Amino acid sequence: MRNEVLLLGLLVGCVNFLFRYLPLRIRPGQSRPTKRGVSGVFLDTIGIASICALLVVSCVPEIAADSRRLLPTLAGFAVLGVSFWKTRSIIIPTLLSAFAYGIVWKLLTDV
Repeated sequence: MRNEVLLLGLLVGCVNFLFRYLPLRIRPGQSRPTKRGVSGVFLDTIGIASICALLVVSCVPEIAADSRRLLPTLAGFAVLGVSFWKTRSIIIPTLLSAFAYGIVWKLLTDV
């Protein structure tokens, strides 16, 4: 097995774990668990964790083959994170991040 594949697997696993674990530990302004409980918060974070894991796995080979895709990918990740943080939904952030990726890619390739 190549080291890059192992490193990518570890990176995706760690990020996926952190997306699920951190919302359970970081609750700004709350000293006790929410009414839904720990399992409710855990299940709410599965959507964003799976989307980010899929993005990393699908983007790394593309970025390795064509370095011009790095900036659009980072823009997509940034939009995904910020819009998920604001909306707490996964549908709109996924669409917005794909849109941001497309816009940045278009701007970079037209210049």
